[in-house]
Amino acid sequence: MPLRRLVSLRLPGLLLVLLAAGKGAAAVLPEERADLLYHRYDGGGVKVDGPSVLVRKNLGSSVSLGLNYYVDRVTSASIDVVTTASEYTEKRTEQSVFVDYLREKTTMSLGYTRSEESDFDASTASVGISQDLFGDLTTVSIGFAYGDNDISKNGDDNFHENAKVRSYRVGLSQILTRNLVMSIAYESIIDDGYLNNPYRSVRYRDAGTSLGYAYQPEVYPDTRNSSAIALRGNYFLEQWGSAVNAGVRFYEDNWGIDAITYELGYTFPYAENWIFEASLRRHEQNEADFYSDLFPYQNAQNYLARDKELSNFTSTAFGVGASYEFGRSWSLIDRGSLNFQYDWIYFDYNDFRDLEEGGAVGEEPEYSFSAYVTRIFASFWF
Repeated sequence: MPLRRLVSLRLPGLLLVLLAAGKGAAAVLPEERADLLYHRYDGGGVKVDGPSVLVRKNLGSSVSLGLNYYVDRVTSASIDVVTTASEYTEKRTEQSVFVDYLREKTTMSLGYTRSEESDFDASTASVGISQDLFGDLTTVSIGFAYGDNDISKNGDDNFHENAKVRSYRVGLSQILTRNLVMSIAYESIIDDGYLNNPYRSVRYRDAGTSLGYAYQPEVYPDTRNSSAIALRGNYFLEQWGSAVNAGVRFYEDNWGIDAITYELGYTFPYAENWIFEASLRRHEQNEADFYSDLFPYQNAQNYLARDKELSNFTSTAFGVGASYEFGRSWSLIDRGSLNFQYDWIYFDYNDFRDLEEGGAVGEEPEYSFSAYVTRIFASFWF
């Protein structure tokens, strides 16, 4: 749970809102399909892998039902873990159900996700609606998600906390020309309750110890308000039959974090059955107001954090992917595809020290690492 704390609080709700409200122009039900996925993350001493199964089935011409089952198996010996505890292994399972109802040019959506692990149980419900306007050239969407998370602590039967998440999203997609589609989306998230990690500690100077510093538990505010606005464009290059996409996302919260993310991608077909893609992503953010790699003394301030994801850092990701489509003449399915995606990510922390490398207190080398994400999946349309 520690390394996925922020993701566990936010991601399921955001994904369901995107499913519920992120429609393109011309309202249609999702295609009937089944996806089988294997994913793997490896980097910074952390390995996460597991399968996922997604099935979409239409009930008549107006209703689409979706089911998803997702598993994470985690082995962690990250810098956070090895400097204050020992390596651990855990498993998380997630089940989702979502329904879309189409009436003329309006799509209404509902979703529910349940996630369980040894010390973190999360439930998220979502609702969304999208409407096509002006001859299907414009799509407006809104969405809301509510998450209820129960946090416990392995080895401490008396530890029980709760956090709630409410997210609001509004989006606009516009076909500007036959080749260009632009979209803008705004999202606001309100977190309340226990928002830090029960296992993570901060360090402070202590001349009375052999290391020159000691540890105490993190202390976070019990509320967090964040907002983000994203702009994206997709342009079709007719002469090559390919497409370019670009986007930028601005983020801020009341913890003092400001971040910006840039994305650029290129998709192109090859021969009759192949599609290839490449992408580049850059993320930059400053540190939270109450973050420090090394505090001057114990209880130096009301709130204390040493989570590297709240520090000043940058990440750069490069991704490639390939898809092969088959089976257009098969009797059991309309068609299928085999897909492979690979992302290499480099994280560079500007104020988080690598304590394993040693050095004078507060002058240890700054931490950085690279990771890769692999996704292999098959899709079948029927």
